[in-house]
Amino acid sequence: MDTFDIRPASVHDIPSLMAMDHTCSSEYVWQLELRSEPKRVMANFHEVRLPRAVTVMYPRDPASLLEEWERLDVFLVAAQEGRAVGYIAAMEEPASSLVRVTDLVVAAAARRQGVASALLTAVQAWALDRGVRRILLEMQAKNHACIRLAQKFGYEFCGYNDRYYPTQDVALFFGRALK
Repeated sequence: MDTFDIRPASVHDIPSLMAMDHTCSSEYVWQLELRSEPKRVMANFHEVRLPRAVTVMYPRDPASLLEEWERLDVFLVAAQEGRAVGYIAAMEEPASSLVRVTDLVVAAAARRQGVASALLTAVQAWALDRGVRRILLEMQAKNHACIRLAQKFGYEFCGYNDRYYPTQDVALFFGRALK
């Protein structure tokens, strides 16, 4: 695993972060099956292999980073050799003792090198230092790489929201208690 400098984002990072390729490729999707009966609604997810890889568009407009970055409780950048190769953004919900990770992006050229793992580890450490008891990751049902990352870190599926994103994609939520 390569080493990365993980540091708080600054306003000077925003243009390079917005310029990153925010899309990802996926060969799998978590397909939602909803059944409604009187007095009962059943939701079932199952992983489906797609006939071919699809490009998954990022669910938010990267240009909104500039207006959102100051509202975030933690916004970290992974840098390698002085250039940003990824970022993670999260908000703390003190009443619930929860940190919700809303964005985790790695530049295409730096993927599969441990950047996302380093960023997630840093946010977990930040949350522990603040006494937070739980972390929640949100992701698109088509973002297989992020689903696998969550599972690798011991996060468990804990919910979904249909048409959650401006793109109308399903959001999956994976949570984990912190020790």
